[in-house]
Amino acid sequence: MATPQPPDVEPKPLAALAAFEEGDFHALSDPLSRDPQYNDRRLATRRKLLSIAHVALERLSADAAASGGALELAVRTSLHHPTVFNHMKVRRMWAYVCRGKKEKARLKRTLGAELGKDLDAAYRNAYFCVAIEDAALEVSLRIHPDAWFDGQNLIQRTQREGLAIWLALLNSTPGYRLKLDNWKGEWICGQITSDWLRDFFKYYKPGEMGLAVERRWPAPAGARAASLAPSVPALLVDELRALAPLYRYAAWSQESDFLFSGKSDG
Repeated sequence: MATPQPPDVEPKPLAALAAFEEGDFHALSDPLSRDPQYNDRRLATRRKLLSIAHVALERLSADAAASGGALELAVRTSLHHPTVFNHMKVRRMWAYVCRGKKEKARLKRTLGAELGKDLDAAYRNAYFCVAIEDAALEVSLRIHPDAWFDGQNLIQRTQREGLAIWLALLNSTPGYRLKLDNWKGEWICGQITSDWLRDFFKYYKPGEMGLAVERRWPAPAGARAASLAPSVPALLVDELRALAPLYRYAAWSQESDFLFSGKSDG
């Protein structure tokens, strides 16, 4: 019988941003992803991701305040040890920045207790994500399939205001791709047209499909020098900040409330 894992506790972030190392990627490769002997190595990676997310949270909040808005956010990280929850292997690790407790409570009042129960899991929201795999780094903005309220808010807003603002925001993030779940199709930001975006919304169904605006940096074994540079963590923070206008437009909030009424309360 497998030894039961103790409850997961968020580790402390590092005191400062730290560069990735070869071992951060190597410990996520197969079969090491299944080996508990590499848990300490992956914990170190988890703390690096957590530090990136915490710095990003501070910058995102400050940026919003400077523009007269507000972002109330929280940080979470994924498990670093093999468990039944990750199918007994750790091939990908991530930190995500999503709505905080106050914003969740406010949204629950709008949705009601039954509909709002999906909010209890932090990932069932719109969220910023920074991730590492054995051969890549990634930054993304994601709307989980269960975060139907954020997806529906986006649809309602584009129906009311038209596609122009969302289209301009997407095309202001070159290097990123708009994706639906694991579909092979993707929309390349910087090149998306109104017609392509209309097609996207024909297929996107909140509650059934996830949405992602994603950028990946390949880091294959033997060719990871660029990903190990000391400047990379700060770069990832800046990339997360660049996604803030998309988040503030799409995700339900007091400043973007199109969920049921179809109009913002201002």
